[in-house]
Amino acid sequence: MAAVLIDTNILLDVHTQDPIWEARSATAIAAIANSAALVINSIIYAELSIGIQSIELLDEFLGTDFRRDPLPWEAAFLAGKAFLTYRRRSGSKTGPLPDFYIGAHAAVQGMKILTRDPNRYASYFPTVEILEP
Repeated sequence: MAAVLIDTNILLDVHTQDPIWEARSATAIAAIANSAALVINSIIYAELSIGIQSIELLDEFLGTDFRRDPLPWEAAFLAGKAFLTYRRRSGSKTGPLPDFYIGAHAAVQGMKILTRDPNRYASYFPTVEILEP
């Protein structure tokens, strides 16, 4: 079965009931669930935890719909290389960004990414298919 890594911004749209994006993001998740595994990793989980009071509430929000994959070592290496390219292009961040880990994870494991932020993924992980709500 195919797998799609669900970016944090999509999950936050649903959790926060974003007035602009909630319906589109929820619809995209539901459509993907019909044909692919919905996947998150520890980076996405950590980002989600910032806006949710407890681990129990976060786990309740995610339910059993999302497969929790570990970040492969190869993805960590690729994230570092992509981040280096970003810095050489005058990127302003000084620490590895979560998007680089997420993009690398998808690239290494041949997953698609559902996101509202396609530009960085497309720029640094051109082999990853990007889905937008």
